[in-house]
Amino acid sequence: MAYVVAEPCIKCKYTDCVEVCPVNCFYEGANFLVIHPDECIDCGACEPVCPTKAIFPETELPAKWADFKKLNTDFASKWPNIAEKKAALPEAEEYKEKEDKRGELSTAPGK
Repeated sequence: MAYVVAEPCIKCKYTDCVEVCPVNCFYEGANFLVIHPDECIDCGACEPVCPTKAIFPETELPAKWADFKKLNTDFASKWPNIAEKKAALPEAEEYKEKEDKRGELSTAPGK
């Protein structure tokens, strides 16, 4: 079992999770992070530090975000690995509590 990053991360991209991950299994998109399911060791270190509560154990992923499991898998093989904390997106605080952000997900890789 792995952890999954879901919709609340979109347009925030806080990287507190990246900083605590012992195996560097996060991958960076332009406005979203994903976890590589084959690299995640299910330690759970990332979940409590996520400011948007966007990270879930695979078995506890809310049904409304079930497709994010596949998105994490797909994008982890296309986006660059991120292993160090970076500043959140400039609009992060504005989007932190916003719901229904799926339409704003960019499929472009991060920088």
